[in-house]
Amino acid sequence: MSVLRTEKISKQYPGCLALDQVTASFESGKVNALLGKNGSGKSTLVKCFAGAIQPTSGSFYLDDKELHFASTGEANAQGFATVYQEMSLVPSLTVAENIFLGRMPKKGVLIDWKKANADAAKLLDKMGVSINPKEIVSRLSMWQCQVVEITKAMSYNPRVLMLDEPTSSLATNEVESLFGVIRELKKQDIIIIYISHKLHEVPQITDTITVLRDGQLIGKVNTADVTNADIVNMMFGETQIRALPDDVRPQEEVVLEVKDLCRKDKFRDVSFSLRKGEVLGIAGMLGAGRTELLKSIFGADPYDSGQIFVNGEEVPRNASLVDRKKLGLGLTPENRKIEGLILIHSIRDNLCYASMDKTADGWLENRGRRAAAAEKQVKELEIKIPDINAPISSLSGGNQQKVVVGNWLNTEPQIMLYDEPSRGIDVNAKQQIFEIMWAQAKKGISTIFVSSELEELLEVCHRIIILKEGRIIGEVTPDEVNINQLYALSMGDKTNE
Repeated sequence: MSVLRTEKISKQYPGCLALDQVTASFESGKVNALLGKNGSGKSTLVKCFAGAIQPTSGSFYLDDKELHFASTGEANAQGFATVYQEMSLVPSLTVAENIFLGRMPKKGVLIDWKKANADAAKLLDKMGVSINPKEIVSRLSMWQCQVVEITKAMSYNPRVLMLDEPTSSLATNEVESLFGVIRELKKQDIIIIYISHKLHEVPQITDTITVLRDGQLIGKVNTADVTNADIVNMMFGETQIRALPDDVRPQEEVVLEVKDLCRKDKFRDVSFSLRKGEVLGIAGMLGAGRTELLKSIFGADPYDSGQIFVNGEEVPRNASLVDRKKLGLGLTPENRKIEGLILIHSIRDNLCYASMDKTADGWLENRGRRAAAAEKQVKELEIKIPDINAPISSLSGGNQQKVVVGNWLNTEPQIMLYDEPSRGIDVNAKQQIFEIMWAQAKKGISTIFVSSELEELLEVCHRIIILKEGRIIGEVTPDEVNINQLYALSMGDKTNE
């Protein structure tokens, strides 16, 4: 058995102690969960292992050999591999090309395609999956892409494999397929460190749990010995998980009506209504058409036929994003880093991009008005920031998500569309996002909420419509179904047993 351990590792940033004398250990033959809320220090610790940063003090050891990495290249050479949440595959290349990108086997000056495909096939077989090494990556399912990403890391013969949110983009059935791959890796004497915000998955796949809070080690436990409530308590101390408050009640007035909306190969004959102050959930498996539906309603993507009415008035099919924003529509996109934020720009600017017409004098920026609008959202949404002019990339995932929300709240919307707003953020940050939805609902702002975490829909929404293969196949209220029934319905089981 191999052991990776740390001895009093600390990492000091200006004004912030990210790691505070952490002493921890991770063993091979197990899946070792590393948990903590955003800002707890887990990403900092992993970056130390990966050679991306160097600790300020303390040491870490692999089988009692002390290690120091000046770069990620040195870490890779010593057997440390990391699979990050944002995949790095090239969609237009084959599976084999992605696995051996930059180091394809050659015969003389020419690529040895036969060997490349054969070597890739051996690695994939070792992972226990059947994926054609000649297949173009863009044709693979999301879980298969995640497996190829892990296989790429495994091609370096790592001794330590760090998986950062590996299931964040996967549907329920795909998660179990990936777990099968991870269980195979356990047999190969590899130290697996597994980072996830999906606490319900932790008992299914992990053997040990190491928890950090505010840069300090809270403890290490065997997964079998604790409950989810125990884990949450370790991560946050006392955190109250709230359900939909009784005083958040929708009004009778219909503010949005969708009639027979169709988009080729995405969704068809979608009809539903949304009331003022209502939180409406959309359930469905990955590929059900949820994101595409939200984008078409918002105007980011076209639709082929059907009608959309806002406050009783039909929205022209060619209405622009600006037109729809003026009607009171706002969208927080699924991929906040690519579609929702400009990472190199300031927190202040990212809070105001959607409302530039309100914070400018004609074509000229009004800096005072922009600063006031940004500071208003920082205060109301309780966004934790070092400085409002700091780059948005300096914030944790949960605070970045709040900035995406605040950006659209500055437009004074009447209908907010939230696409996976809780993806990749911790339990506490999720709860804060949900409470923002409820607070806005009390003000009469209506919400459509898409989440792959169906438990969230039951906790947060007044009503849930179920989308499968682009069609609405049902509608339920949270008091009518439990989580198992909602999953079954989302997969197309109408028996509801």
